[in-house]
Amino acid sequence: MTVPTKTPLLDRVATPEDVRRLPESALRQLADEVRQETISAVSVTGGHLGASLGVVELTVALHHVFRTPDDKVIWDVGHQAYPHKILTGRRDRIRTLRQPGGLSGFTRRSESEYDPFGAAHSSTSISAGLGFAVARDLKGEDNAVVCVIGDGAMSAGMAYEAMNNAGAFGSRLIVILNDNDMSIAPPVGAMSGYLARLVSGRTYLSLREAMKGLVRHLPPFVERGAARAEEFARGFAMGGTMFEELGFYYVGPVDGHDLDQLVPVLKNVRDAAKGPVLVHVVTQKGKGYAPAEKASDKYHGVNRFDVVTGEQAKPKANAPSYTKVFATSLIDEAGRDERVVAITAAMPSGTGLDLFGQAFPKRTFDVGIAEQHAVTFAAGLAADGMKPFCAIYSTFLQRGYDQIAHDVALQGLPVRFPIDRAGLVGADGATHAGAFDIAFLSCLPGMVVMAAGDEAELRHMVATAAAFDEGPIAFRYPRGEGLGVEMPERGSVLEIGRGRVLREGTTVALLSFGGRLGECLAAAEELEGRGLSTTVADARFAKPLDTDLVARLARDHAVLVTVEEGSVGGFGSQVLHFMATAGLLDGRLKVRTLELPDRYLDHDKPEAMYAAIGLDARGIVATVAGLLGQEAAGQPMRA
Repeated sequence: MTVPTKTPLLDRVATPEDVRRLPESALRQLADEVRQETISAVSVTGGHLGASLGVVELTVALHHVFRTPDDKVIWDVGHQAYPHKILTGRRDRIRTLRQPGGLSGFTRRSESEYDPFGAAHSSTSISAGLGFAVARDLKGEDNAVVCVIGDGAMSAGMAYEAMNNAGAFGSRLIVILNDNDMSIAPPVGAMSGYLARLVSGRTYLSLREAMKGLVRHLPPFVERGAARAEEFARGFAMGGTMFEELGFYYVGPVDGHDLDQLVPVLKNVRDAAKGPVLVHVVTQKGKGYAPAEKASDKYHGVNRFDVVTGEQAKPKANAPSYTKVFATSLIDEAGRDERVVAITAAMPSGTGLDLFGQAFPKRTFDVGIAEQHAVTFAAGLAADGMKPFCAIYSTFLQRGYDQIAHDVALQGLPVRFPIDRAGLVGADGATHAGAFDIAFLSCLPGMVVMAAGDEAELRHMVATAAAFDEGPIAFRYPRGEGLGVEMPERGSVLEIGRGRVLREGTTVALLSFGGRLGECLAAAEELEGRGLSTTVADARFAKPLDTDLVARLARDHAVLVTVEEGSVGGFGSQVLHFMATAGLLDGRLKVRTLELPDRYLDHDKPEAMYAAIGLDARGIVATVAGLLGQEAAGQPMRA
């Protein structure tokens, strides 16, 4: 149920210029109306609600104080950018968020001039912002650059690399730390707000610079004492010593929901800062919507929901999700082997490791948004005899690729990589699609790469990975529910590099790798109905490849089609490479590889996305028809 809301002030806002025309006394009402509009819109579309509700006042204040789009505001990740979109000319499309042909769930340069930098992976904003700041300086311009980064994103090393660099460069850059979880702040209230306004002002900043210049001319022991005294005083009052050491002026904490504090501080920073400044803003995730305040984790990403009750619409599952099958299977293996440990990079519920953590809390490690560290941490565990399962979404595993290549594969360490969200992921679009892991893992010497064709196969692959100690091993599986196959009570250890044949035929061979297996089986049924005897095989392994299976399919059939939900350069390329070197591409056999196209795919319903690129049953049938020179629909096809 969606409750109609009255938004008389917001109705007068078409762009941030309109926000800047409003008196400060009107900003509270505008924020309340933006919050209601956000709740109403996300109840229809689903999306990232909690983070967006937490930054409503901050968003209003930023667009009131800064001259966007000339001043650049860069939102880290973009989960929290829905209020920003409402205020920057996209309110009329806000109910198309994450819908086919609609607004992106993240910031996107092609969508608006108010989105100077696109993002959906975390911890990029400070690096990008520094780039904007240095470009501004080189061009002799004077605009402000503001980066908004959450406390979770500050757990990634890249944020500190950027801050260290920014502090050394000394360019004018404003970083707003949106702290909604870490509890690194002292109590927020009138005194801390007063101190924040005081230390962000021109007078204080000028005085600090003058004092620094003065103590440089004092004897060394006096200079050291003065520096220590200032560091202690600021660290005691505001906890900003670490940021100061990186070369940033620290301002805060500021109550991120109190516009009477927030606006003056931002104005002071805008007008007075000459170098990098960090403003520490404390907010509450889900602010202003009771269900989201009570369960901020569950309202981080939501389905459509009833605004009154907060109840989310969830379709009934016909089969267990792959994520849950992985989690329960890993718990089963850990119950038998105390060396099994699990690692996640800030995604315990997304990967299913929250369930593992309930069963084995001392053997579960959440390292924060730090995929590079997660991989090398797992490598250290493996080097000392443990059995680490480093569970990272496909799209985020890209961030740890150097560590996979150098710290794991080069040393032949038995790190297990469960790869969730393999393939297309629908509403999250190109930034979160699991497109590249088959290609970038299969090229590494000694790496075993598996993909589950159904939920039972995933259980077997967990068992296989637990038993495999010869080197690194990865297994990928899609988002969503399984195929509804019968589940084994316990996973069996698969023979490395051996696929399976699900149905035998004589003319067409469909060789599936991963989550398109169900579509291959459906395509085979249609092909059989058209007079084409069809074999369906599940490769299971991209590396090592089941070369005996590939050779048999090539010898015994007129058509061979490989099917995968990965990029060019993945499983199909491995098959073609083997066939070429083995002399199996002799002109008699018609061969095609079906994979994700060599372009980024916009967000849509997953089934629509797969249909559009020919990776559903109908598309597979059409490919076979094309190879045989026949119409996909029409007269029966005969070999």
